[in-house]
Amino acid sequence: MVDIRKPRFDRPTVLRHIDLLLPLLALVIAGVGIVMVYSATRGPATDLRPADTYFLNRQMVYVGIGAAVMLVTSWIGHRWAQRLALPAYLGLLTLLAGVLVIGTEVKGARAWFQFAGYQFQPSEFGKVAVIVALAAWLGGVQEVGAARLGVAVLLVGVPVGAILMQPDLGTILVYGAIAAGMVLVAGVRGRHLLILGLMLVTGMVMVLQSDLLADYQVKRLLVFVDDEANTAASYNLEQAQVAIGNGGLTGTGLFEGTQNISDLVPEQQTDFIFTVVAEETGFVGSALVLGLIALLLARVWRIGRLADDRFGMLIAAGVFSMLLFQVFQSVGMSTGIMPITGIPLPLVSYGGSSILTTFLALGLVESVHMRRHHHKVRSAL
Repeated sequence: MVDIRKPRFDRPTVLRHIDLLLPLLALVIAGVGIVMVYSATRGPATDLRPADTYFLNRQMVYVGIGAAVMLVTSWIGHRWAQRLALPAYLGLLTLLAGVLVIGTEVKGARAWFQFAGYQFQPSEFGKVAVIVALAAWLGGVQEVGAARLGVAVLLVGVPVGAILMQPDLGTILVYGAIAAGMVLVAGVRGRHLLILGLMLVTGMVMVLQSDLLADYQVKRLLVFVDDEANTAASYNLEQAQVAIGNGGLTGTGLFEGTQNISDLVPEQQTDFIFTVVAEETGFVGSALVLGLIALLLARVWRIGRLADDRFGMLIAAGVFSMLLFQVFQSVGMSTGIMPITGIPLPLVSYGGSSILTTFLALGLVESVHMRRHHHKVRSAL
């Protein structure tokens, strides 16, 4: 009789299939972000007034915790996330409802919980919860019909409705990009995509014409079309473009940006962090940073293609869509080609919720790569 059992060392293990490039790229980009956040917030340091390190210290803590979260998530595995998809989704809805009642209002949006000086934004972590929920739902079948697509729309629509009450249109757009990317990869029929697209456009028009958004928020969205639409928004955009123009080819030098030092660009450590990169490192530095992000996106896309099941593939597709849209929107609003919606540049902008969410999402993608052979092996045994 032939012994069909294989030696233990012949079986694939998760450690043998770690993608080292994905976390390396993430940490390098986050390192660049730490430097840029410090440059944006250090102030005009002199012998009598040392540089401010408050934001620097916090960002380093966020990145450290984020790296640990990515490590733990990739080790536990994305299939645990599949089992917890429903509890995580219901938990998201609970948090979104809670933040409307007891949350802290910042700049017109009630989107954060405040704990001991730290802010927690449920809608940021909700991006991952929605990705997991959609991947579990759309990955359960080979062909997505109208009924399953309708439920998927509801899965996204319910949290989007809660976020609209805050209101936070920028995050809503990210949720929309996640849903669009995932249903496209899931293989939704063309006519269903057309209907879905028309529904999204209609919904956006209704929101803009309703009273849900404050007047200043609507004008911020329209300033990239008409720079006279709102004085404050026009000022933000003008200062951002001046900062980018100052950078030229090689930049003014680290910590030497005139717009940055003068604090002329509002929210330059968060929404407009790209202006700091462009002014101080120029076109060359900006291209290098965006090139690193492009390599990270390419790696996420490749892992999705290597996934051994639809759930893993859709996880990667959702994370790819989330990151790609945020990069395009963040850079676009700094350069004036996209509306100003307050979306952070992934891993570069200051903010704990954004940093931790991105590392958590990348941990799930890493898990897809690490376990891409396990499903097939278990099926064969």
